[in-house]
This record gives sequence, C-alpha cells and structure tokens, in this order.
Amino acid sequence: MKPVISISMLSADFAHLDRDLKAAEAAGADWLHVDVMDGHFVPNITIGPDQVANFRDSITLPFDVHLMISNPLLYIERFAKAGSDIITVHLECEDDPQECIDLIHRCGCKAGVVVKPDTPVEAVAPYLDAIAMVLVMSVYPGFGGQKYIEASTKRIETLKKMIGDRPVRLEVDGGVNDETLPVILKAGADTIVSGSCLFKGNIAENIKRFRQCF
Repeated sequence: MKPVISISMLSADFAHLDRDLKAAEAAGADWLHVDVMDGHFVPNITIGPDQVANFRDSITLPFDVHLMISNPLLYIERFAKAGSDIITVHLECEDDPQECIDLIHRCGCKAGVVVKPDTPVEAVAPYLDAIAMVLVMSVYPGFGGQKYIEASTKRIETLKKMIGDRPVRLEVDGGVNDETLPVILKAGADTIVSGSCLFKGNIAENIKRFRQCF
C-alpha cells in the first residue's frame, strides 16, 4: 500500500486550529488524524462531532477519526455525519467492537480498531476480515508529545504478519519522529500518525523529510 502521513490535529495550535489544519493540507499531508477524547476513556477532552463538521467545511483531506471514548456506539453516527472517512475504535472500550465496526460500515465509513500498548495484538485477529485499518498505539493514549515505547516495534511486526495479504492498513500513533520513523516503517507500518514533530517548524519541510524515509 502507498504510505500515508496522517497529521495529528492534537499538536496544532487550538487557538488557530483552522489556520494550522489548512497549512497541514497545503504542506502535503495525506490525511488528518482527528483525536477525539471524552475525559473518561482517557483523562483529556478534545472535540466533538460539531467541531469535526466545521473542519469538514474547509479541509478536503480524508478524516482519520480516532475515538478514544468509552461508548463509541453512542457517537459513531454523529461523527460519520460530521464528515469522517475512517473511524477507529478501541478494543478496550465498553462497547462490543464488532457492533461498532458494523455501525461504522452502515454509516458509510471505513472501520478500524485500535490497541493500547498493554493490549495483546492478538486481540485484533477476530476483526481483521471486517476492517480497513489497525491502529497500534506506541504510547499511552490521551496526551501528545510522548516518547515512543520500544516494545511497539515487535508488536508492529507481529501485526504485519497477522494482516498478511489482506487489504488492511497498519497505522502507528505515538512518538513518531525522525529517529523512530525508519524503525516503524521497517517493522511494517504503512500509515504514520505524527503531530508534534510535523507541526513544529516548517510543516512542508517536515513532511518532505518524512517522505524521504518511505
């Protein structure tokens, strides 16, 4: 699969969010990674479907919406209507993952599942034939700017083997920078989430430097 850079809005300047997201699009990001936090599944709170709908009015990038929420079944339809292209839900959430996947599909979006660093990647196996993407958290969800957990490399390699020849993307989120990116790509990831490393300084130059690793 063609490598994808999904730039994380979590590291944008929220006081000038529209400006930063437009800059990321102009700089050549492939997707916009939208971090949704409910203050329960993770300690922080970010944005809701109304804000996503507002971004959709001015940003044409595919929206890669990561639901870090306890009960995604209550919100999937609203985020789909807001303009999401792919919606990922955590296997650790309180709702049944397969029900979430089915609802995402009924809403016309692509579906993915997410695993935290402490969740065995083998937990993804029952869903591989029903999803478009697996997201591996290489940090603990809820905060930007964390250091990459080195044990994630083996987890990425294992998931790559599990996916095999299925048309399922392997996304990695957390601590992705110039040092960790080559390791992550070599392990088998094809979809890269990065925020602080890309938004800091010249976004276009940062994205260009990332692409040189592909």
